[in-house]
Amino acid sequence: MIRKKAIIFGVTGQDGYYLTKFLLKKNYVVHGIKRRSSSVPTNRISSFLNQKNFKIHYGDLTDTSSIYNIIKSVKPDEIYNLAAQSHVGVSFYTPIFTANVNAIGVLSILEAIRTINKQIKFYQAGTSEMFGKTNSRIQSEKTIFNPQSPYGSAKVFAHQITQNYRDAYNIFASNGILFNHESPFRGDNFVTKKIVSSLTKIKNGKQKKLVLGNLYSRRDWGHAADYVEAIYKILQQKKPGDFVIATGRECTIKEFVNKTAKIINLKLKWKGSGLNEFAIDQSGRTIISVDKKYFRPLEVDYLRGDASKAKRILKWKAKISLDDLIKEMVNYEKKQF
Repeated sequence: MIRKKAIIFGVTGQDGYYLTKFLLKKNYVVHGIKRRSSSVPTNRISSFLNQKNFKIHYGDLTDTSSIYNIIKSVKPDEIYNLAAQSHVGVSFYTPIFTANVNAIGVLSILEAIRTINKQIKFYQAGTSEMFGKTNSRIQSEKTIFNPQSPYGSAKVFAHQITQNYRDAYNIFASNGILFNHESPFRGDNFVTKKIVSSLTKIKNGKQKKLVLGNLYSRRDWGHAADYVEAIYKILQQKKPGDFVIATGRECTIKEFVNKTAKIINLKLKWKGSGLNEFAIDQSGRTIISVDKKYFRPLEVDYLRGDASKAKRILKWKAKISLDDLIKEMVNYEKKQF
């Protein structure tokens, strides 16, 4: 039996972990690409390191030669690009680095495919942040992009250059426009992980306070395990295309906090408004506050995805509820004590 070979750029991230696990169960040989500077995130994939169908290569999206050499050597059937400078706030401080990784790095992969083997199927991980400040109450593949960050802008370039190469060179190149998706393996600098980790620690007396930014940003949150199944299905279609992957439901940061607090039985009472809004516990101690430094220079207030196309063509829909996702994240955090 000939096993399919897949390259995953960004294998050490949250989605890299879940996609690797998924593809190995599908009997793929998975070639994961990691930066030599990667350290702690490698822990996510430690369980795969001794499996014969999983192989690690050193490479970097900012190093075109490493991309070309890996693709030429591995001769993959599929390439999944999940790698990125993925923090929106950080992109305002490192805009050039963000563009080099999130935009030019994607072009480097596409150029390698074009010159090595145009039969390689390519998946590009897009983001709801490409929609940015939008007048559409629900965003689909037809919604106009209006990114509000260097991160979102670089991802728009990656999305459009993927479409360009698909049309110009007849490459099977597809985009997934993924809305927020979380898991116990979410990076520590993401707000959902910060909320769950901090409130769990506060409940157990291991932290005193949680400081947040905009409490009223609304996001469409799903589970990464659900979303990697959609990613896989996108590359199994007869024709390439672009797909919004989302739950179609949204909640605010504040509502996410309240859901987490309820699950861990931490009683909160909110007071004040704006930058002076805060939450106290049963003893009257302030355990949540707001700080302007956690606001972005440009805020994206509302994102909610319309995954109708994915439901129709991919036969995919989100299975794991937000409450169950938070419970899983909480249980993981408790085990870290």
